[in-house]
Amino acid sequence: MLKNTYLAGLHTFVQVAHHTSFSSAAKSLHITTGAISQQLLQLEAQLGFSLFERHSRGVRLTEAGQTLLVVVQRSLQDIDSTIEHLNQRANRREIRLKLTPSFAFKWLVPRLEDFYRHHPDIQIQTFAEGALVDSDRRDFDLAIDYGPFPYSKANAELLLEEYLLPVMSPAYLAAHPDLITHERRPSAWREVVLLHDAMPWAKAARDYEWLYWASEMGIELATHQGHFFNRTDMAMSAAEAGVGIAMARLALLSNELEQGKLVTPFEPIAANAGYYFIVHNQTETTAIFIEWLKGQVYRAD
Repeated sequence: MLKNTYLAGLHTFVQVAHHTSFSSAAKSLHITTGAISQQLLQLEAQLGFSLFERHSRGVRLTEAGQTLLVVVQRSLQDIDSTIEHLNQRANRREIRLKLTPSFAFKWLVPRLEDFYRHHPDIQIQTFAEGALVDSDRRDFDLAIDYGPFPYSKANAELLLEEYLLPVMSPAYLAAHPDLITHERRPSAWREVVLLHDAMPWAKAARDYEWLYWASEMGIELATHQGHFFNRTDMAMSAAEAGVGIAMARLALLSNELEQGKLVTPFEPIAANAGYYFIVHNQTETTAIFIEWLKGQVYRAD
């Protein structure tokens, strides 16, 4: 381990090597020539070898001094760059945000321009790596997760209550007109293909959302059938392509209904679930972002 007494001497050593003169190094360090000489003599005594050859016109590095200088300069440069990086990170206003891809793509990303316009000095690092958010890990400042009421995490706060709505392409609805007039009859659903988000949250049944909707609507459905995806936006894209009927979350329907890409003969129902934010690092920056999130929810309502 490097002795503390080496540090001041090594810095002085580098300055003398650079100036090749005790007096010039002393002016650079704002100390006396005698102090320079004393520090170097002490350092050489501690190291056990000479660093400089003294002569009438100044000093010259010994072979050992040249070898040590290369290492010390490189080390000091590494220290300087590390400190600069740490200072930049400490002074930068950033948020490490973790959330599911579906919520990121369908809800957050279309709104981020508004946040950056009002807070250009805050940087959002968005991580949407999996269908489910692991909110127990501490590698983020803020997470947004989807889950049922009551949510299992004690440090979570409800951001947005969700609603469920079956959606399909206009052509698919035209091919199944009984969904409009006789939606509660089992025969109206006999030939339709259900599109599922198989992972709405951890440990949920893979047909949970369709099963919940059918129960609330009083409709008998074979909810175990159909196609299963690990993301809601994938199921919605499949519905848009005419594959079947997706159980969409209303918050994730941006403008597909307005543009006629997706249609529905049904009214949305409360999902008994919602999006929660979990704060791991409570800072002024995360507080600003949370207030903005709440404002976006209020505007959407």
